[in-house]
This record gives sequence, C-alpha cells and structure tokens, in this order.
Amino acid sequence: MSLPVILDCDPGHDDVFALWFAAGHPALDLRAVTTVGGNAPLEFTQHNARVALTVAGITDVPVAAGASGPLERVLQTAEWIHDANGLGGPELPEPTVPLDPRTATELMADTLAAASEPVAIIATGPITNVAVLLRDRPELALRIREIVWMGGSTERGNATPYAEFNALVDPEALALVVRSGIPFTMVGLNVTHRALVTDAVRSRIAALGTRIGAFGDELLDFFCRTNDEVFGMPDGPLHDPVAVAVLADPGSVEVVRTRLDIELAGTETAGATSVDFDGMLRREPNANVAVALDVPRFWDAVLEALARLG
Repeated sequence: MSLPVILDCDPGHDDVFALWFAAGHPALDLRAVTTVGGNAPLEFTQHNARVALTVAGITDVPVAAGASGPLERVLQTAEWIHDANGLGGPELPEPTVPLDPRTATELMADTLAAASEPVAIIATGPITNVAVLLRDRPELALRIREIVWMGGSTERGNATPYAEFNALVDPEALALVVRSGIPFTMVGLNVTHRALVTDAVRSRIAALGTRIGAFGDELLDFFCRTNDEVFGMPDGPLHDPVAVAVLADPGSVEVVRTRLDIELAGTETAGATSVDFDGMLRREPNANVAVALDVPRFWDAVLEALARLG
C-alpha cells in the first residue's frame, strides 16, 4: 500500500525531478503539490510545478500557491543556479495543469482532512508553507505522519559559509516546524552532494526516449553548467529527490537520531543547522538527520520512477 504524501516545493531544476520521483514511485501516493517562493519568486515556482506535471502527463494532482516569502525576512532567490524564472535552459511549455484556487494552507488542510490515514509532507524548499499550516491550523498536526525536508547541512553551507539555501531563506519557519514535535527528517548537503548528475546519469535519463527524458536532459544541461560556474561542480548535485528517497526507498538513505537546532540570530551564521551528533549540548534528540546515501540504488529508484511515468 502506497504512502500518501504532499510535496511542498519551489521549482527549481531539482524540484522537478523530485516531483517526477514522487509521482512515479509505487511506494508513494502523491496527493497534492504546494509551492513557495524560494529558488524563484512564487509566480514562477507555481508555474514551474504545473509545467513539471504537464510534461509528465500528471493531471490528477492539485497544485496550489502558498507563501510568497519568509515569515519574517525578505525573500532571497537562487537565480545564480536556477535562472530568473527558476527553470533556466529549456523552452517551457504552457502548463495544462491548472492552478488550484485554494491557498497552499487550504490545500494541505483539505488533503490532510480527507485522508483516511496520516499524510507525510516532503518539503524541498524553504519550509514556510508547512510553518504557516502548523501556526494557523495546529489541530491538523496529528494528521501529519512525518515531515521530510531537503535543506540544511551537517557541514558547510551553499548560500553562506554556514547556511544552506533553504534554511537561510526562512530559518524562523524551520525552527517552528522542528519545535512542533512532528517526526522530522533533515536531508542536508552532506548527503545530497553525493547525488551527482554524472555523464552516465545524464545518458540514462536521455535514453528514456520520452518527453520527461528530453525535457529533463535540457534541465540538467543548464543545472550542471551553473553548478560548475558557481561551485566548480560540473556534475551538479540533484538535491531534492534525495528527500523523496527517504520515503520512497528508505534503504537508500541512512539517517541517525540526534539533536537539531536552527541558528536565528548569528551575524554570519543565520540559517545554520546545528546538528549535535555527540550530545555536547545535553539536549534531547528531536530529529532524524541523513548521513549517507546508497548512490547506485538512489539513481536506480529515480530512473525507474521516471520510466513508469512514460
């Protein structure tokens, strides 16, 4: 029996692959997609999510727009990796998937209420929408099975020396979600940097011979080029699908139970994720943190999911 999930995202090249992975894997039942300002402004991220579903021929999953910016801060975007529209590279088709008239909070709430079992939330952008849901509809917390978030790092950052982008954009939202007590898993750069888009991976995606394969290859051409220019990583790391893998194929991602705290006030460290593996702070463990990735198994799962979508 497949696990019902909501995917909250800010597409973003890697979010597109996370959407396809979640929609195509038999272990997951993608019930809703919500979007947030992050890699690009909300007007683009909601459009890009609908483009991704359109390319994959997915017409039965509602897409809603959520927060245009963080709870307390000014939105920072990542056009230096994703381009101004969030999906630099290919010519984007006009989406045939409509934008749901509900807000992200409303769609999440309705999806949780309608489900016969608790629903998991996978978040692959700034986690503002989830924080708003928990703030405004706290009675629904028990309807959430767990939250898996791509973001943070046990090591260094990618937007500042200490902060990963999704954490930096809205650390207050992240702190609220972590404090909620809902089972939480952080999938950070320390693991996602192992999900490299090598030439062999690119070849497998193009060899699908489908619209997804062709569109995905164009996305990756741009994504790998900007990662090379900015970080010196010609095999761009495809971050967001690793969060999907935690639920789709748990054996591919190793996690440990530990203490996670979010830095909110540091002049140079705002958005840093403090992971206390050694219990130095004597605080109770409150999160699962990803520490290892079975890379071949991960890519096999992604490619099999994409192939199922046709």
